[in-house]
Formats: sequence, C-alpha cells, structure tokens
Amino acid sequence: MTAEAVIARLAREQHGIVTIDQLRTAGVSKRAVAAYVRDGWIVRRHAGVYQLGVVAAPLAREQAALLAAGPRAVLSHWSAAALHELCSQSLVIDVAFRGGLAGQRTGIRPHRAGDLPASDIMIKHGLRVTTLARTLLDLAAVASRATLERLVEEAQVQNAVAGAELVAMAERATGKRGVRVFREVVRFLDEPLLTRSEGERRLTALCRSAALPLPKTNVRRAGWEVDAVWDAQRLVVEVDGYKTHRPRAQFERDRRKDADLLLAGYRVLRLTWWRLTREPDQVIALLAAALGPTQGS
Repeated sequence: MTAEAVIARLAREQHGIVTIDQLRTAGVSKRAVAAYVRDGWIVRRHAGVYQLGVVAAPLAREQAALLAAGPRAVLSHWSAAALHELCSQSLVIDVAFRGGLAGQRTGIRPHRAGDLPASDIMIKHGLRVTTLARTLLDLAAVASRATLERLVEEAQVQNAVAGAELVAMAERATGKRGVRVFREVVRFLDEPLLTRSEGERRLTALCRSAALPLPKTNVRRAGWEVDAVWDAQRLVVEVDGYKTHRPRAQFERDRRKDADLLLAGYRVLRLTWWRLTREPDQVIALLAAALGPTQGS
C-alpha cells in the first residue's frame, strides 16, 4: 500500500484527520510527511495533527482538537452542545480532559475535568463527547440562565434527553460550578403528566376560590373544542401540560387553533401546569384582569 493510500485510509476513519504518530506507525516516513505538507496534500492543524486536503470535513476541527488533546480528551461545553444539535458550532473547540494539556493549542479551549466519569461520556459521530445531561450541567457554569433554560427546553423538545436524566445529574453534581442554577432550571421538569380533565378541574377550582365567574368547559368554538371559555368576555383558556404539547404536530395544531379563535373574536390564554399548581395567586390575578369589569356577568 502506498503512503498516499495509508494516509487516505486513516483519514477516512477520522473525519479527514490523522496524527504523525499514526502515520509513523503505518510506515509513512517523517520525510514523506514533510513533503506532503509542502505540496499541500496534507495541512497541519495542530502540532502532530494533519488534515487531508485543504477542504475540511464537517467534523474535522472537532476531530483534530481531540487528537491534539490526547486519548482521554472529550468534546464538552459549547462544542458538545453543537454536536448534540442544540446550537451552532463556535470557532473555538471546547475540550475537557484529565491531567494536563501540553502547551497551548490554537483554536482549542481546554477545560480541566477531574470528575468526568465514564457514564458522562459517549461516542457520537465517532467522537468522544460528554453526554447531553453532563453537557448542560457544564454549560450552567458558563452560560446565562436564560440561555441554559433555552438549551434545556430545546433538548426536551427534541426528546434528546429524559427529564429524569437531568434531575439525576443535578442531584449528584454537588460542589460543581453552576449546579445551583442547573438545579433551579431542571426542577421545572418534575411536572407530572397532566390530563386535560385535571387541568380543567384545577382551573375551575381557582375561579371558584376567587369568586370569578365559572367557565364552560369542553365546548366547541370556532370549530375547535376548547378547554374553557367565557363567552361574555370572549375569553378562551387552554391548559397546557408541557409534556403533552411537545410534539411538533401538536405545536402546529395549537397555533392554528389559536388563530381561528382569534379571527372568531376570542382572546386565547394558555396556562401551564406549573402556573396552575405553583402560582395560583398569579393565575387568579391574570384571569381577573382578562375577565375585566364585566366579570360578574
């Protein structure tokens, strides 16, 4: 097998990236490597790490960073989030590792991880990367709360990680940076599967406790069955359980429903399980304001 064939075979298995050690082991001489670099057939990415050709494969930068950082390195933080398809990739590759990283590597942002158990590491697209639960925990230390909430929500929408995994990660992450805000965010995921009837009963009970007019429930308006309606005030309330409204088809259906009700002259309020059960006073105030001065009708 020619040197070119050896390099191509190795690169094909590693997103177009090879190391000098791999080439030497495969019998490619140091002089041959230097000649290929000079001719532009391979391009130096990091010390001892080369890319086949001038056009990088989609995950070449990530693979090169891992090979440069050593066999125990894993993609983490924003780079892991991008690999898990929660965000776009940045120009700098985040790599977590145990021990030391010999020298600086341009384009690599190192993170020392002394507590990275095997259970927090997985292989995705042939690359070592932190699991999604561990990735979100790591990002809690460097991202804003709003950004973390958005990422956790996106992970849930994609069904990429179970809420129980995030809760378990929060429980065993004692002492880590960002764990407090991580716990605050994931505690919203303990929502039980709220049935439609349970939501409507809670809504009716809140109205009764605040002496607000009671709605009609499970009736059709504008061609749709609605959870609750006050016809005199032209108000519809839909009770959303997060877990029952995640599928894309359901999301699209809800948007069409809201639009049809709006065109029929109804205002639509959507109340979540969280607000009904943990923010009852705010829900009552919201309903009172929405029902307005004619609430006694």
